[in-house]
Amino acid sequence: MSIDSLRRSARATVSGFPQGFWWLWLSTLVNRTGAFVLTFLALYLTQELGHSPWFAGLVVALHGLGGIAGSPLGGTLTDRWGRRPTMVTMHLAAAACAAALAVVTSAWAIATVVLLMGVAMQAVRPSINATIADMVPAHDVRRAYALNYWALNLGFAIASIGGGAAILLGYRTLFVVDAVATVLCAVIVFLRLPETRPKARVDTAGEPVVEAKVSMLTVLRDAPFRTLVLLNLLVCLVFTAPWIGLPLTMAGQGLAPSSYGLVIAVNGIVIVGFQLLVNRLTDKRSPILLLTLSSLLFAFGTGATALAGSSVAFAATVVVWTVGEMIHVPTNAAATARLAPEHARGRYQGVMGMSWAVAGFVAPIAAGAIVGGPGPGVLWAATAAIGVLAAAGYLTKLRRALGEDDEAGGGDTETSPAAGAVEAGVSAGAVETGVEVKAQAQAQAQAKTGAESVD
Repeated sequence: MSIDSLRRSARATVSGFPQGFWWLWLSTLVNRTGAFVLTFLALYLTQELGHSPWFAGLVVALHGLGGIAGSPLGGTLTDRWGRRPTMVTMHLAAAACAAALAVVTSAWAIATVVLLMGVAMQAVRPSINATIADMVPAHDVRRAYALNYWALNLGFAIASIGGGAAILLGYRTLFVVDAVATVLCAVIVFLRLPETRPKARVDTAGEPVVEAKVSMLTVLRDAPFRTLVLLNLLVCLVFTAPWIGLPLTMAGQGLAPSSYGLVIAVNGIVIVGFQLLVNRLTDKRSPILLLTLSSLLFAFGTGATALAGSSVAFAATVVVWTVGEMIHVPTNAAATARLAPEHARGRYQGVMGMSWAVAGFVAPIAAGAIVGGPGPGVLWAATAAIGVLAAAGYLTKLRRALGEDDEAGGGDTETSPAAGAVEAGVSAGAVETGVEVKAQAQAQAQAKTGAESVD
C-alpha cells in the first residue's frame, strides 16, 4: 500500500463528523489520559498504606459494584434530565472522588469513596452513548465508535506509561492530577458540547406526539435486547478473566511480574495501532457474523492460554482475543443502538452498561477463585466454553432481531419494540466501560500477585 493510499484511508477514517463529535472525542482523550486511580489503586493500597492484597482486590471490586448501580441511574438521568447536564455532573462527582482519595486514609473511607466513584464514572456512560447516537449520521456510527474506542485506549496507554513515570511524585499527586483532568473534561463538555437530547416530535397538525413511556422494566421486557445484553455479559466475562487469570497463570509457571507487564501491554499496542484498520475491514459486514467471529476469537485466545508456556506464547494468545475485542465492542454498540428508541437511548444504553459492570465485578473474583482452587486449566477451559456458547447464541438468537433475514430476502422479522424508532446509533458507553473493566481487573491482578506488576 502506497503512502498516498494510506493518507486517503486515514482521511476517510476521520472525515465527515460534526464538530461536536470531536469536542466529545477530545474530552474523552483528556479524561482517559489522566485516569490514574484504578490503574495504581492496588499499588497505593498495598505499598503506600500497607493494606493486604485481599483488601486491595475488594476495594477495586467495589468500584465495579458501584458501576452496577450507576449505569441505570445514568441512563434514567440522560433521558429525563439531558445528556450534557448528566455528563458534567457525573464528571465533577468522579473528580471529587479522585481528589478525596488523595486525603482520606482509613479503610472504610477509601472503600466508600471508590464505591461512589464507580457510581459516578458508570453513570456518565449512557449520556456519552446517547450524545454520539444523537449527533452522528447513521451510516457513520461504527466509524465514530471506533474512533472513540481508539481515543479511550490511547488515553489509557498514556495514563499507564505517564503514571508509571510520575509515580515518583507520589500516589496522591497522581490522584490529584486525575481529578484535574476530569474537571477539564467536564469544562470541555460544558463549554463546547451542545445538548443533543431529541426534541419532542410533532404531527402534521403541529401537535406533540405522545411517545410510549419507557422504564427500566420496559427495557428488560424487550426480548431481543435482553438476549443481546445476556450474550454480551457472557463475552464480557471471557474478556475480563485474563486480566486476573493471566498474571496468576504466568506467576504459577515461574515467570516474573515484569513478564506479565510486557505481555499485557500487547493488548493496548494492538488496539492503538490497528483498531482503525480493523474497523475499515469490518465496516458494512454482517453484525451477526462479526459478533459470532469475535466470540470465537475470545474463546480461542483465552482457551489457548492453557497451552502457553512462554512469554511469547502468552503474548500470542493476547493478540487473538484482542482482535476479538476490537471487533466485538463497535459491533455490539451498533446493535444496541439499533434496538433502542430515540427517546429512550439512555435507558437502553444504561442496561447494556450494566452487563459490563456486572462482568467487571464478578469475573475477577471468579477467576481468582478458580485459579486458586481447581487451577488455571479449568479457568481457560471455562472461558473457551463460554465464548463458544456466546457465538452460538448470536448465530441462532439474533439474526431476525437485527434484520438480517430481511436483508437476505426473508419474511417478517422479530424485532425489538424499538427497532422501528431508530435505525442506527452508537453505544460509546460500552467502550468506556470496557476500558474501565480493564483497569479494574488489572488493579485486582496487581493486588493478587503481590502488587508488583506495573502497566
